[in-house]
Amino acid sequence: MKYSVLSLAFLITPAAFAADEKVAWYADPTTATAMLALIVFLGIVAYVGGFKFVFSKLDERAENIQTQIDEAKALREEASKLMADAERRAKEADQAAEEIVKRAKIDADNMMKQAKADLEVKVARREAQAEQRIARAEADAANAVRKAAADAATKAAKEILSGTGQTDDLFDKALSEIDGRLN
Repeated sequence: MKYSVLSLAFLITPAAFAADEKVAWYADPTTATAMLALIVFLGIVAYVGGFKFVFSKLDERAENIQTQIDEAKALREEASKLMADAERRAKEADQAAEEIVKRAKIDADNMMKQAKADLEVKVARREAQAEQRIARAEADAANAVRKAAADAATKAAKEILSGTGQTDDLFDKALSEIDGRLN
């Protein structure tokens, strides 16, 4: 097939060259001689195996190109699979990140609620402790006033009973001492 196409092309060439003249191509000695030399040269090349060599190299080149095309297709398919896998992983990572953010917000809200509740409990406990301290301080102050009054009354009674005559002054002094301790 290859040789027949090549032969046909070489036979048509001189006819095309001489088509514009009124003389047939084989009647022109220059064209006929050139054609004969070409045919002899091509015969020698064919006898030596030049055409087989050229066509085998062309076939090898075609096979090499086809192999490269097949490899490129395989690489493209592999790349598309990897791309799809990477997109799927990216989508999964985005979903996981969204879930983590949602969970973090929920945890933060729960922590804030718990912190507020703990703070309220601590404030209530501190208020109760402060009220207890105030009550203790008031009781201590009242006991101190009672003790001071009792001491002053005891001292005044002693003075009255001993009869020194300064009872009014001692009473006023004890009263002012009680008044001073109260304030």
